[in-house]
Amino acid sequence: MPPRPAPPARLRGALSALLIVLACLLLPFGALAAWAAYGLADTGQYVSTMAPLADDPDVRDAVADTVGEGIMREVDVGLPMRGTVAPFVREAVRSFTQTRAFRLAWDAGNRATHDAVLRALQDGREEPVTVDLAPVTAQVKDQLTQDHVPLAARIPVQHTAVAVLPAAELDQLRKGFHVLEVAGFWLPVAAVVFAAGGIALAVRRRRAVTATALGTALGGGLLGLALSVGRRLTLADLPPDVSHPAAGAVYDALTSTLRTVSWLLLVLGLTVAALTWLGGRLRRRRPAKHEPVADTPGSASLTADSQPSGQNMTVT
Repeated sequence: MPPRPAPPARLRGALSALLIVLACLLLPFGALAAWAAYGLADTGQYVSTMAPLADDPDVRDAVADTVGEGIMREVDVGLPMRGTVAPFVREAVRSFTQTRAFRLAWDAGNRATHDAVLRALQDGREEPVTVDLAPVTAQVKDQLTQDHVPLAARIPVQHTAVAVLPAAELDQLRKGFHVLEVAGFWLPVAAVVFAAGGIALAVRRRRAVTATALGTALGGGLLGLALSVGRRLTLADLPPDVSHPAAGAVYDALTSTLRTVSWLLLVLGLTVAALTWLGGRLRRRRPAKHEPVADTPGSASLTADSQPSGQNMTVT
């Protein structure tokens, strides 16, 4: 009878391949969800990430233009002296962005904004998220007054609420945030479990490890590509009056951790795949141990026949 095929081995191979493919697909999405749910949701980490931008020239110019325009709008309402104060206001704001006080105000503003956004996403209130520029305006006014700028002391300091998150978008963002909180934990866990299960079920585990490593590297590369495409699309959708260099600097700062993760996945996957392949090559080239050859009847008779027999030799 012909030998029967082995369905268990085929089934194990198919199930192993399926689990490895799922693990490689879930890994980049899990990294993205974990970054959004836990990295961006941590106020302390967010403030630390944004703190270096206070020294970025593009960001400082964008802040100076925004704050200067806000002060000039207040001046137009309060005092008819725009032509007199405008040059001093712009110069004062730009000088203020280079001081330690600005860096402290930058950190405080980012912390307040992040806390306000988190509260809006976690509770059920339908109110827009706003930031008050009055503290920055007050500090600029004090600097202008100390520099003896004419009529600087009469600049009104009003609580100017700048909308950060419209109320119409809160409901959709809140649902997405809750989904990310769940996915940020379970997607990475599922990716690890699927990868371990696929390798354990594989008939040829060395190949399974290599496939998992290459899939991990591919996922890291796709994640880095997605970040690059996302940056380009984000900047393309900005209004014309928003500074693109400043927005690009903010995007790069926020996604720096995710870019590091994508490079780690790429390098780790390629390294493991290379080591696994090299180990297999070395194992195949290893010489086999020599075993003693057992005597066989044929070899014994051949030996006996090949020896000269003294009894059969005759002298003539």
